[in-house]
Amino acid sequence: MATIEIDGKSYQAQEGQTILQLARSNKIHIPTLCYHPALKPSGSCKLCAVEVVGKTGKPVTMLSCILKVKDGMHIKTDSPLVIRARRNAFRRLIAMAPQSQRLRQMAAEENIDLGPPADGCIRCRLCIRVCKEIVGAGALKMARRDGKNLVVPVTGKCLGCGTCATLCPTHVIKITDVDGTRTISIRNEVIGRQPLKKCEGCGKWYATASFADLIEQRTAEHPHLKEHHAYCPTCAKLFSDRLKILNKQATKQQIILH
Repeated sequence: MATIEIDGKSYQAQEGQTILQLARSNKIHIPTLCYHPALKPSGSCKLCAVEVVGKTGKPVTMLSCILKVKDGMHIKTDSPLVIRARRNAFRRLIAMAPQSQRLRQMAAEENIDLGPPADGCIRCRLCIRVCKEIVGAGALKMARRDGKNLVVPVTGKCLGCGTCATLCPTHVIKITDVDGTRTISIRNEVIGRQPLKKCEGCGKWYATASFADLIEQRTAEHPHLKEHHAYCPTCAKLFSDRLKILNKQATKQQIILH
């Protein structure tokens, strides 16, 4: 048996036992991710660092999952040195798994700030520019939230055209068409929700009424040479190609008759 001290209290440890095993058997909290009692410890996550006096007599951090107990050891699990090592370990892990909610929850429990989570947006502002300069809706803007610049919606401005999602280089802006309604969102925040128009040809939902109204307004001053219709782009092209063929056939017949 060995007697060691953890955070100022003495504990009896069995020979060959690790500091982590001893801590867990006495309900002393040390965070881990890569440890499992059925497997040989690897020390991969490095979250289980503890402070111990090294060979030089100075305090150092070592991984408790692989550190074996020795009689007379003095261990600290929450010293400034341990907190710094733990913070570095969390930051290294979150860099490899930026969307991991478990990592963020564990870090929060250890009072370690990992900064705002990655959201897939690279702040290129293509969505903001195209919505303002081309579409003319101005449904997106940059805003500062929790110390971070984010692309956020401007309430009531979105027309549901989907141009922002089409141009987004990281595909963080999503278009969802369900039951005749289009929803456009970024992260988990709705940019706009608009009813869709149904194609008179194939019956598919193809464009929002708001965007169709905008196109109508913009082309109001121009003469309409084509008959108004409510066809999706596929059907419009299909019917247009058929009309071209019919027109060519009619022209040939007229030439033959003359």
